[in-house]
Order: sequence, then C-alpha cells, then structure tokens
Amino acid sequence: MPEWIEVALRTLLAVAVLFVMTKLLGKRQVSQLSMFEYITGITIGSLTAYVSLDLQSTWYLGLVSMIVWVGVSLGMEFLQLKSKTARNILDSNATVLIKDGKILEDNLKKERLTTDELMEQLRTKDVFRVADVEFALIEPSGNVNVLLTKENQPLTPKHLGIKVAPEQEPQTVIMDGEIMDEPLATIGLSRQWLNTELEKLGVAIENVFLGQVDSYGQLYVDLFDDQIKVPQPQKKAALLATLKKCEADLEMFGLSTKEQKTKQMYKQCSVALEKVINEVKPLLIR
Repeated sequence: MPEWIEVALRTLLAVAVLFVMTKLLGKRQVSQLSMFEYITGITIGSLTAYVSLDLQSTWYLGLVSMIVWVGVSLGMEFLQLKSKTARNILDSNATVLIKDGKILEDNLKKERLTTDELMEQLRTKDVFRVADVEFALIEPSGNVNVLLTKENQPLTPKHLGIKVAPEQEPQTVIMDGEIMDEPLATIGLSRQWLNTELEKLGVAIENVFLGQVDSYGQLYVDLFDDQIKVPQPQKKAALLATLKKCEADLEMFGLSTKEQKTKQMYKQCSVALEKVINEVKPLLIR
C-alpha cells in the first residue's frame, strides 16, 4: 500500500476515534477546561497526530494510549461529581479579589494576576471604578465575576415595585423564507394565522429571512432586504390604550349625569375597570 494512502486511512480513523472520545468527554471538556482537562486535550491531540503520521511504529498502540487518557479523564470527572474534596483538589476554589471596594493584593499575587489584568477583567463587566465593586472573585475557570454595590446595580422593575409577566421562549416560525410547522404547532397556531399576520404587515413569505412569534402571539419578521422597515406589532399597546379610553369615558359619563344612582354605577364600573387595567398592564407593556 502506498504511504500516502496509509496516512490518509490512519488520519480518517484517528479523526473518527477522536470525535467519539470527545463526545464521551462531554461539552464541559470544550467550554470550561480545568488544568487536567487542558493537559488531556493537548495529549490526545498529540497522540492523534502520532497515529496519523508515524508509519514506523505500531499504529494501534497510539489508539490504546488515547483510550487510556480518555478513561482517566472520565474517571476524574466522575470523581469530581461525587466528591467535593476531589473538586477542590482538581479545580481549586474561587478566590476573592475585591471586597467592599478594596483590592486584596495578597490574593491577587496568589492568582498571579496583575493590576492591569484585573482592571481589564472589570471593564469586560462594564465596571470602571473599583470603588463601585462590592465583591469580586476569580472562578476556577479563570473568569472574574463581579457584584456591584447596591446603589450601582442596574435598576429593575422589582426595585420599582412593578410586576412584569414571565417571558417564554419565542418560537421561530419562518426561516429562510420557509414556514416551520413544528414551532407553529407548539404554540397552537396554524399556517392560515401566519399568512393573515403577514398580510397585515404587507410582507410575502418568500421575502422573510426570519420570523418569530413571542409568548403573546405577536409576529416579528426580519426581511432579506435590510432597507425595508417593517412596523412593529402594536396589538398590546392598542389594547391598553382602548382600556384606558373606556375608563376615561366611564368617568366622564359619571360626571355628566345628575342622577345619583347612575353616577354611582359609572363610578363603580370605572373603579372595577381601573383594577383590571392594573392587573393586565404588566402583560401589555412588554
């Protein structure tokens, strides 16, 4: 057999084995490498090259070595899942770098992190003043997580005492000009409903690059032609405006009549409608 064919066959075999072993090691091996996993990845890559190119040696010994390395790595991961002590030894613990706006220099030296590197990590979190940091630590993965002081944290509806409705996952119902039937069925809608919504927007299905339906049944579309502006759905805003108009009309009717019983009826209806508006407003302002 010519050497180039043997190298090609060995390479294909090594790639197939490497793919299977990578799947066995799981996503964590790719997305969040510990020190041991980093070493394992480098070693397995080197062994794969050995299996592909070293024609003078017995090729299957490289595969045996790869299998042993993967087996050891899987054993380490299983041990980490079962034992907190093992996790502490293999992955170490998080280290506090900033506390109450004060940099802990000893911990910084322990992690071999310079001041410039710390400031760079803070800037990636949109933090430019150390004094704004309540608490910051470096995770075993090397990421720096930051907790801002109370007055510097972003304002949320909860801080204002406002209740907002939960947001469910939007469903992609159009992709590359093609209707996706399964997401439509998931939210209980049909092609007929989708075509009706597209007609309201004045858009043809073949011109839609991406279409999504949110948890309130509103359709958002992105067209192939970026120069065309599509109006945003206004159903919720229109409904809220209609409810407020009805409330204002009831109050006006109550003020315009001289009959006390009728005036009281309009007032009660206005109060009841105001209560309804307050309850559904979180659903309509998103």
